[in-house]
Amino acid sequence: MRIGIDLGGTKIEAIGIDPHDAEVFRKRVATPRGDYDATLAAVASLVAEAGAGTVGVGIPGALSRATGRVKNANSTWLIGRPLKQDLERALGREVRLENDANCFALSEAVDGAARGASVVFGVILGTGVGGGIVVDKTVLTGVNAIAGEWGHNPLPLPDARDLPLRACYCGRAGCIETYLSGPARERDADPDLYEERLARSLAVVINLLDPDVIVLGGGVSNVAQLYDNVPKLWRRHVFSDRIDTRLARNVHGDSSGVRGAAWLWPARG
Repeated sequence: MRIGIDLGGTKIEAIGIDPHDAEVFRKRVATPRGDYDATLAAVASLVAEAGAGTVGVGIPGALSRATGRVKNANSTWLIGRPLKQDLERALGREVRLENDANCFALSEAVDGAARGASVVFGVILGTGVGGGIVVDKTVLTGVNAIAGEWGHNPLPLPDARDLPLRACYCGRAGCIETYLSGPARERDADPDLYEERLARSLAVVINLLDPDVIVLGGGVSNVAQLYDNVPKLWRRHVFSDRIDTRLARNVHGDSSGVRGAAWLWPARG
């Protein structure tokens, strides 16, 4: 069995998927916010309840290539901690750990909105803005463990409506996240401007990655008109005479992260 864990800021969710790809276990518990040891214990309890199997974990951050410890995590009590090693010690088995946006993209690439696609870019438009890249059902993590982190690139082609550039919690100004997050969309209250900014930002992704499918997740992904309007707007910025990239709404909703964590382990042949 494949066991997936979505270690979120407010809840920890576990799923079990059997060898026939059927869901056989699912449970959620509240995240012990601010308490690292209690977080480890909560994950260990969920895995024990799920049973024997491989374990994949999605986190709101990444493992530093330099230290092997957690970096860039919204759940700040995880930062600087050797989470992978501590989980493996607590569980007595190997753990595969990935960024939660990567897990989202993997879930949708395997059996979701991008099933059958070769190159998939998964986008989280929620409290923050994240992204993940999957190529042939394999997560592209990158040498710096930041592949797909488009939210902290600068907003492309800012004009008078975008100025002054907005300060971001990361210490920079003008980050895509400050314009395309759910809270930013609510604050601006201009759907046309939001769509235009999203189109500009995704056009850069298409020019660089040329994905088959871009899948939207997070709360903003529920805005139906994005899927018609944004592809029309990105045409003026994509460097091609024909654009076959498809913009799709996720299939698995807020369960994509936990499903993708389980898929970090391939099916045994």
